[in-house]
Amino acid sequence: MAIDQARANRIFLPGTYAEGVPYELFRELRAEAPVCWVEEPAVGPWPAGPGYWAVLRHADVKQVLRTPELFSSHLGATQIRDPDTSADLDHARTMMLNQDPPDHARLRRIVTGAFTPRALRELAAGIERYAADAVRRVRARGEADFVRLAADLPVRTLARIIGVPEQDRLLLQDWADRVIGYQDADRADSGTVDPATLSDLGRAALAHRPTARTAPDGRPVNPHSRAALADMFAYAHGLAERPRPGSVLARMREGGLGPAEVETMFFLFAVAGNETVRNALPGGLYSLLTHPAQYRLLLRRPELTDSAVEEMLRHWPPVVDFRRTATRDVEPVPGCGGLGEVAASYGSSTPLWPQWRATAPRRRT
Repeated sequence: MAIDQARANRIFLPGTYAEGVPYELFRELRAEAPVCWVEEPAVGPWPAGPGYWAVLRHADVKQVLRTPELFSSHLGATQIRDPDTSADLDHARTMMLNQDPPDHARLRRIVTGAFTPRALRELAAGIERYAADAVRRVRARGEADFVRLAADLPVRTLARIIGVPEQDRLLLQDWADRVIGYQDADRADSGTVDPATLSDLGRAALAHRPTARTAPDGRPVNPHSRAALADMFAYAHGLAERPRPGSVLARMREGGLGPAEVETMFFLFAVAGNETVRNALPGGLYSLLTHPAQYRLLLRRPELTDSAVEEMLRHWPPVVDFRRTATRDVEPVPGCGGLGEVAASYGSSTPLWPQWRATAPRRRT
């Protein structure tokens, strides 16, 4: 079935999500074409890409995400945009998020060794203390910017997990702003950390911070590339030389991770782990405030908290899309034709799991 291409392209454009998840748009596209082509148009200074297939139904998304032998995280990594260079792709492939079995399982085993029952209990207690203190502070003032308030929790928690000194924790927020907010000038150029407050290692890392946001050919520098994050990777290597005992970095060293793996694992915790929680907390509160009956139900029945958290994540997803690359032509939906090169999963289309939409692009001939 032919669809309005401009309408399908909207699911790629950041502005589409400015007011929230476009459930109605996904509903319409899902009814018309559960697998539809998206042209990957240019966004600001970022050039147009080759395009991709958007897979919009839950069962089809699940197939894409659970069959790495057909839809690989490793071949093209997990961002819809292609890495700028083959070297950038090779570096991205060392990240656990961008690997398929069995390599993914190897890295996961090494890292999870840091999360012993005792470590998890201490971590949970620290989170609870911070949350209780935050509530007391807000109650005393009578109001708060919850987005700013919530942003500090993942930074504090991840600093503890990674072994980042307290005085350097705001570097985690700065790096996340540059990577995730690269299309927002206020966030991409944040640089709000005062060097005087940092450790010697933190100040030394700032010397590696790149100043150019465009390549010699005039194209924007990919915010996920090694060049764009030279200061973060310099800090990661410096911290890994003397990691805090029991930290994730200590486990990396004990597990024999190579230099590139240390860099990308640090990225995964410092940026991806930070940004997802920072968005999920305000999104969860917004979901409750816009569904007051559910909010009142949760107040009456706090034992529903675990399932409520799952529903908040589905209703207001902190991650919008994930890419997969097809290893061969496949036909995930009968009658929709084969999918070629690239596949990704998006977070907002299905009625029961509204945070997931999956995509699989290929270059058309």
